[in-house]
Amino acid sequence: MQKSYQSIRIFKSDFCEKFTHVHPLTPLVIWSPVVIYFFYSSFVIRHLSAIQVGGLAALGFFFWTLCEYLLHRFIFHFNAEGKTEEKLQFLIHGLHHSDPVDASRLVMPPFPAIVLGLLFYGIFRGLLGHTYVDPFFGAFIVGYLCYDYIHFAIHHFNPKTKLGKLIKQHHMQHHFVTPHARWGVSSPIWDHVFGTVEETDSLRHGS
Repeated sequence: MQKSYQSIRIFKSDFCEKFTHVHPLTPLVIWSPVVIYFFYSSFVIRHLSAIQVGGLAALGFFFWTLCEYLLHRFIFHFNAEGKTEEKLQFLIHGLHHSDPVDASRLVMPPFPAIVLGLLFYGIFRGLLGHTYVDPFFGAFIVGYLCYDYIHFAIHHFNPKTKLGKLIKQHHMQHHFVTPHARWGVSSPIWDHVFGTVEETDSLRHGS
């Protein structure tokens, strides 16, 4: 991907460095077949009804919005103590805050996305069983893709709709005004639920 500026370099090795840059179509290429399979399995292999698939899919999509909030708040912005943790936090998410307009680093790299996907799938299958997990997880991945591409659009384009402008304003305030608040990216709903729309001393210190 061509860039009009120099990206922040992380690794000395050119081989390692290239994996920190991701083409925006990569998540769609990787996860679309996964989504198709799980919805195909829901109907053809699991023999679920349209109502069952729709209900479980709605729950899966909605649950992603909560996971997005929690991941952003407690994993991407974990309180680093010491140089090693600070380097890890910078690699996970601090880099994005240091250079939020780098278009090659606006979607999640495949490796951590796949690891998280496998982890979540294992948890959901344990809770829901092999029959009901398919539509739930398929929609969960759809939610993740929405997050990735909303995040890309927020930083790369100027939205024209009222909703798009609201979502972009919410995220830009997280970047430049209240970095210890407004953790919802694709939706501010959980910031309102948990009272993290505005930054407070307790949020600033991670409590």
